Amino acid sequence: MDNIVLIGMPGCGKTSVGQLLAAELGFSFVDTDELVEREENRTIPAIFSAEGEGYFRDLETRAAKCASGLKGAVIATGGGMVLRPENMEALGETGTVIFIDRAPEDIAGETHSGRPLIGNDRERVFSLYHARIDLYRRYAGHIVGNCVSPRQCMRDILQLLDKERTV
Repeated sequence: MDNIVLIGMPGCGKTSVGQLLAAELGFSFVDTDELVEREENRTIPAIFSAEGEGYFRDLETRAAKCASGLKGAVIATGGGMVLRPENMEALGETGTVIFIDRAPEDIAGETHSGRPLIGNDRERVFSLYHARIDLYRRYAGHIVGNCVSPRQCMRDILQLLDKERTV
């Protein structure tokens, strides 16, 4: 069984949608941010604060390689996973990559205190979105946008996957 790899901005719903999708398909669920936190035994904000972004990106690459060894999994990636081509090459070889394209204004309207690169900074959300949008689109096999809820997003992804299998 191929994996389903979810990419997108921090706060776009990758984890929530991924958990629902995995349950619906009978797949395992893996969140690469959780893999990093488990390996380091500390939160991502703590890693960023103590070690910096470069160190975190190295950990994220290890998590991508670990997750790419799985079969039959829904993999929710960290928002910056697309910043290193080797991450996306490893993950893309194992299955279908889906970009959850949630509008930055919707992300900015929520509280994200646990997300070190955006926090509660509305302008930072827009800046990050515009800096990464081309990468998300480049690596995506499919794009799902304008989801009104995680459950609706899951349904949209299932429809895409059904169409892919019947073509």
